[in-house]
Amino acid sequence: MRKPRSEMIAETRAKLLAAGREAFGSVGYAEASMDDFTAAAGLTRGALYHHFGDKKGLLQAVINEIDAEMAGRLCGISAQASSRWQGFVDENVGYVEMALEPEIQRIMFRDGPAVLGDPSGWPSANGCITTITQSLRSLREEGTIVDIDPEAGARLINAASSSAAQWIANSDDPEATSKRAVAAFRTFLDGLLIKRD
Repeated sequence: MRKPRSEMIAETRAKLLAAGREAFGSVGYAEASMDDFTAAAGLTRGALYHHFGDKKGLLQAVINEIDAEMAGRLCGISAQASSRWQGFVDENVGYVEMALEPEIQRIMFRDGPAVLGDPSGWPSANGCITTITQSLRSLREEGTIVDIDPEAGARLINAASSSAAQWIANSDDPEATSKRAVAAFRTFLDGLLIKRD
């Protein structure tokens, strides 16, 4: 029995995404050949053009997929924390530390910005800023942090974490750079806390 068209479309798209993700993660965007990943998926260039437009469109789709996975992992990290504040810190630090993971490092923090431009302009950036804004608003209302404009604070935190992740990903010694970045980032976040006597 023939599969429904919607199922065939979803399968084709998933195959191309998986092949693109493998290629971008292993050899990088510049070295990844459209012929290589269409062949790996058992499909034609026409399928790639139909679903993603071009190689850059496929990279954007792969980044969207990885970004959604990262967001899910970060929610899990914050959910395990002992307090809202600790969850906020752990989630933001977790994002920076993900720059040590080879696939994320190459696709999200090296090739993504090089090909698609500043991550603050990516579609997913607004979701991150909205989430951080809501967290800051809640932390301010419960009296944990100083009186800060939640959106302004969210934009600064988002920019700092993105910049730190790119610094780590492009460093000659990502491990050492991560330790420095995380220590400084924690100090930066701690500055938001209301000091108790």
